[in-house]
Amino acid sequence: MCKSYPAVVANDHIHLSVAPGEIHAVLGENGAGKSTLMKIIFGAVKPDSGRMLWNGQEVNIANPQDARKLGISMVFQHFSLFDTLTVTENIALGLDAGVDMEALAEQIRQTGANYGLELEPHRHVHTLSVGERQRVEIVRALLTHPQLLILDEPTSVLTPQAVQKLFVTLRKIAAEGCSILYISHKLDEIRELCHSATVMRMGKVTGHCDPAKETAASLSRLMIGDTIPQHTPDKTSQTGASKLRIQQLTLPKAHAFATALDDINLELFAGEIVGIAGVSGNGQQELLAALSGEDRRPAAKMITLKGQPVGNRGPNARRDLGQSLVPEERLGRGAVPELSLTDNMLLSQQKAPFVRHGMINFKHTIQAASDIISRFRVKASGPAALARSLSGGNLQKFIVGREIMREPEVFIVAQPTWGVDVGAAAQIHAEIRKLKQAGCAVLVISEELDELFELCDRMHVIAKGRLSPSIATELASREQIGLWMSGLWDVNATRNTGVAYA
Repeated sequence: MCKSYPAVVANDHIHLSVAPGEIHAVLGENGAGKSTLMKIIFGAVKPDSGRMLWNGQEVNIANPQDARKLGISMVFQHFSLFDTLTVTENIALGLDAGVDMEALAEQIRQTGANYGLELEPHRHVHTLSVGERQRVEIVRALLTHPQLLILDEPTSVLTPQAVQKLFVTLRKIAAEGCSILYISHKLDEIRELCHSATVMRMGKVTGHCDPAKETAASLSRLMIGDTIPQHTPDKTSQTGASKLRIQQLTLPKAHAFATALDDINLELFAGEIVGIAGVSGNGQQELLAALSGEDRRPAAKMITLKGQPVGNRGPNARRDLGQSLVPEERLGRGAVPELSLTDNMLLSQQKAPFVRHGMINFKHTIQAASDIISRFRVKASGPAALARSLSGGNLQKFIVGREIMREPEVFIVAQPTWGVDVGAAAQIHAEIRKLKQAGCAVLVISEELDELFELCDRMHVIAKGRLSPSIATELASREQIGLWMSGLWDVNATRNTGVAYA
């Protein structure tokens, strides 16, 4: 199979074979061509050349509808959902006309409950968090009872408990004869779940292996040709002045399906990294909106930035005070898909030397976008490349790089390594640590517990719109954090341990 785009060969004579009931991993760095190959199989992308055999017969899959008729379903890394429609309406779009909507809603509710992917069928998609949207995509695929299920980063925003439930489901599906093509950058997951793996690099297949017989380090070498450097935790961090303070932040639901925030208290100091863990849909989205200035309902004094009350002020005012923010949603909030990387760079850089007296200095702007591409090793044809042309991981690197290059004093990032490969994740983590060492106050909101334990000096958990006390990471355990995710924490017990709390 071959597929080329301007300035890049995405798939260069790819050969891939999957057996019935096999869970087959496709490994590779961001931009290796994995998603392009999956989209070709699903009929969303037309190949330049190549042949596809389905159950021994050559087929021409012209579009996703053809793929579904054959029994092929796909869960995309970037969701294909209409924000203004309900969960049920979105899922109905891929089904035959005349479907009974109430019966479908009940089927969605039951399927979600059976697989640990609970959904409210009548909820509008624009009210869902990223994790909840991913549940919609997975349930939509499962409802078609596929013969081949393609999963592109299916666990990127699921909790460890939800991941294990999903694995039980996938093993059951595979045991019934369904083949699964599984793309993930989480090497431990691949080693635990997959029967075999095809490794891609620079658009070519570079090897095959049995993941269960490999280590995470050996899989990394197969993917990127090198070993990921191991980070030694920094236990000698010195904190400085208070940079961000949230006091008694209480907000009612913005809409029927939102999560109300209840008495949120948090303080962030210079030279530290603080993490917030939690199951998707427990108030992370609402807290981010309040911190970014997108939601201006808080009273001014509820959020102070470098001593300035900003609760009711917008994003530009907060940027002026030295805050940078990376939202959890890459396309739509983090970047405009149809704009170039240069134009997207300007979204958070609207001051000198980039803009003077309302005029854009294109020389500085293009150079800055080029610097981000170079420093963060973003695979793109150049600063003129459209945001939508990048793989998910490469776009994530660009957005994180754009905000870090602003040299912020407060850096807030949600899901920093969602969908990025192990090499890129290590690089992003290293850049976040550099910010800390430079005296920046960093807040990381993530559903990846491993990431939080690796990065953070102390951690909170958000559950049902409430924020737990903070606990030093070196004193925390995964079992304790998992318990807190259910909203079960004892403030007095935490005080008695001598652990700092906010």
